[in-house]
Amino acid sequence: MSDTPARDRADDEPDQLREQFRQLLRYRWLIGGAIGLGLVGGAWLGVTGADSYTATSDIVLRAPTNDPFDPALSADKTINMGSERQTALSSSVAEVAAGKLGLTGHTSAVQGGLQVTNPPQTLVLHFAYTTGSPGEAARRANALTNAYLQLRTKQWEDVRDRMVAKYRDQLNPLNQQHDDITRQIAALPAGGSAADSAYAVQANLENRITDLNTKISNLKALDMTPGTVIRKAVPPAAPGGPGLVVSLGLGGAVGIAVGLLGAWVRLVFDPTPRSAGEVARAVRAPVLGILPRGGTGALLVGGQSETRTAEEYRSIAFRLAYDDRFAGRRRLLVVAPRGSTAAPAAVASNLAASFAEMGKDVLLIEADLRTPSLVRRLRATTTPRPQWTLPEPADRPAAASRTPHHAEPDWPAGSHLAVDAGESGIFALVPGERVRNVPRALTSTRMTRLIAEADDPDATVVVLAPPVLAYADALALVDRVDGVLIVCDPRGVHRADLVRIRELIGGAGGTVLGAVVHTERKRSLGRAGKAGAAGKDTVRGGGKDAQGGGKDAESGAVAEPSGRRSQPAQDAHDSPDDDPGSALSRVRAGDR
Repeated sequence: MSDTPARDRADDEPDQLREQFRQLLRYRWLIGGAIGLGLVGGAWLGVTGADSYTATSDIVLRAPTNDPFDPALSADKTINMGSERQTALSSSVAEVAAGKLGLTGHTSAVQGGLQVTNPPQTLVLHFAYTTGSPGEAARRANALTNAYLQLRTKQWEDVRDRMVAKYRDQLNPLNQQHDDITRQIAALPAGGSAADSAYAVQANLENRITDLNTKISNLKALDMTPGTVIRKAVPPAAPGGPGLVVSLGLGGAVGIAVGLLGAWVRLVFDPTPRSAGEVARAVRAPVLGILPRGGTGALLVGGQSETRTAEEYRSIAFRLAYDDRFAGRRRLLVVAPRGSTAAPAAVASNLAASFAEMGKDVLLIEADLRTPSLVRRLRATTTPRPQWTLPEPADRPAAASRTPHHAEPDWPAGSHLAVDAGESGIFALVPGERVRNVPRALTSTRMTRLIAEADDPDATVVVLAPPVLAYADALALVDRVDGVLIVCDPRGVHRADLVRIRELIGGAGGTVLGAVVHTERKRSLGRAGKAGAAGKDTVRGGGKDAQGGGKDAESGAVAEPSGRRSQPAQDAHDSPDDDPGSALSRVRAGDR
């Protein structure tokens, strides 16, 4: 039992790695750009290195000593290889070499192609000179090597000469004092105390003179050679570059590494959700469905029942149907964070068709009163309006007592439309209309009674609202349609936006039932525009039929979809005002 969590984590690690790699591939343009730059750099390196030659020479350094075989002396402690390398690269060495090469005044040109390195744990300086001619490369490498040795020899000799001069400056006064005390001893009587003191001073001076003479002798005996050339430069037989193929391979490898690093940094600081799991964590609700690319068509369920997208919509509908929070009230509010309402409109329409396919009496309400578009997207015809949506008679006291300020808005006062979902059946649609006062229309008594039609055990109400972060319309409906479905494109929304939507819905008393994730094709906008234009022309023709159907509805006739024969309909004024299922029952009756 105790090993189960550890085993689960071990099993999840490959999935997490695959998910992270898949997320990195979201930034293909960044990785591809880095690879392209790497290949360009590799090609440039291969082309420029094809006509360059490098000649090398080596020097082993040694410290000045008078006994090179003394094991107590160690050159490692007296030579600083870092300082020696900087000396070899200095302009002083290049100036001496330029004089030997006959290039006086071109010190920077001679110094430009030189590289000096020190192999680890050695006293060796490695000189490498690169130029366009193999013979010139060898000649300059040897000239620089000899110039370095000459310069270091001169520096050591200058140090030795200064030391000898200082010792001589100390020795000359001592010799003068020794000569003076010798003359004094010769003038003193032997055996006296003065003679003894003079002899002591003379002995002391002789010791100091001997010590200084020894130091001067040791300095003059030093071998001042700073090093030995262990390999002379020879003209190279081949160019010093890695070659075009190797350069391209190195450039591509570096480009891949840099591209992956850049993609990882971009992924870390990306504010958008990187996966469906992050969307679920942001809204604290499950992701009910992931639509395929281009899966936000107007009505895919029923007409194209075999497609993968239609099955995904059916799966979402079944998951909602078995959710206790939705099954109790059967009210669903479909919203988007921001932007266009095309995707949530498609989700609401296809979910309505899926619920109708499950045998439910579905009412789809377009609560987008700012940019209504469902009529243009769906094939719909008119049905008789419910009694409570018709204008009240003038003889009613309530209507006479109302003032224009408290009058009900004109919406929803139009006809209910019957949407033919093909094999899935028919569901009712209350299309949105532009109104002057949107908040009053959404909170009106008519809107409340429309949503209340979900109280019928066989009824389901789906409400389409504008984006939450653009307008407060959805929040005005949350208290009556408490189940909310968020439709979002992870590439077009931030995690902070999803968190804010969840907080707004929770503060308004609603519940986020889940989210639907979709990804649109960027290249299909032209085709979609053409299809939308064709659909618009079709709808214009249907609009005339809808108007005609409205007239038939007022006269007691129902315009059936799909060429069905019209049947007499009950007069709308005969139905009671408190009949909550009138619209849905009429649509279902027309279907039968």
